[in-house]
Amino acid sequence: MKTLFFAFRCSFVALIFSLFTITCQAQSAQQWQAGQVLSTTALGKINIDSCFTASPITDQIFKRIWLKSFKRDCTVPTDDLRYLRVLHINKDGHTQMGELICNKAIAQDLLDIFHKLYQAGYRIEKMRLVDEYDADDERSMADNNTSCFNFRKIAGSQKLSYHSQGLAIDINTRYNPCLNTRTGLVQPANGKRYAHHRINKKNQPIRFIDKNDLCYKLFIERGFTWGGSWNNPKDYQHFEKRNP
Repeated sequence: MKTLFFAFRCSFVALIFSLFTITCQAQSAQQWQAGQVLSTTALGKINIDSCFTASPITDQIFKRIWLKSFKRDCTVPTDDLRYLRVLHINKDGHTQMGELICNKAIAQDLLDIFHKLYQAGYRIEKMRLVDEYDADDERSMADNNTSCFNFRKIAGSQKLSYHSQGLAIDINTRYNPCLNTRTGLVQPANGKRYAHHRINKKNQPIRFIDKNDLCYKLFIERGFTWGGSWNNPKDYQHFEKRNP
């Protein structure tokens, strides 16, 4: 009986210690700022899974997006949105902390996809809220920023974009621009050289998204539609989920 009690006590202590360790690791990861490049030493002290999180929109986050991506006439309640923090490999091959706001309906999809992309060493140059660019889509795209939620209309239209619901994401935007096949307009403007002849080279740091690309495959597996498959525009950066 004493042996059984001792074994139980040891198991209980081990569980408490494990939970304490996980909590400490999560708190440590939360201290890292979005955009921060992380050292191998820092990463070695934590469980990588604790760096892939989704949380409700706090007052602090809301202050960052109010009158920017979250316009005064926004019809999406904040309860339907989630703030994501994920690790990604940047253009130079270093681990970096990224952030996104998305609809809660696709939050787990994005966490799983970016976890797999990180494990595969897939490079995403930067991942900051579009609000860091005052919700100016062109500025964000020109900086090759990956982003999701932005309450706005489709360019040249009165129709709300899926970004308005947080159900669409644009990835490595300068290297995967949006091409209007009728007018030749390319967005962002500095991505024009990447709108045609999109052939990936062996040592190319940022990949062009195509149907052989890991990013494409992971999003399609999760039920997303790729804008690069459209006739017009060819929106190579864009994935959206219409019926989450």
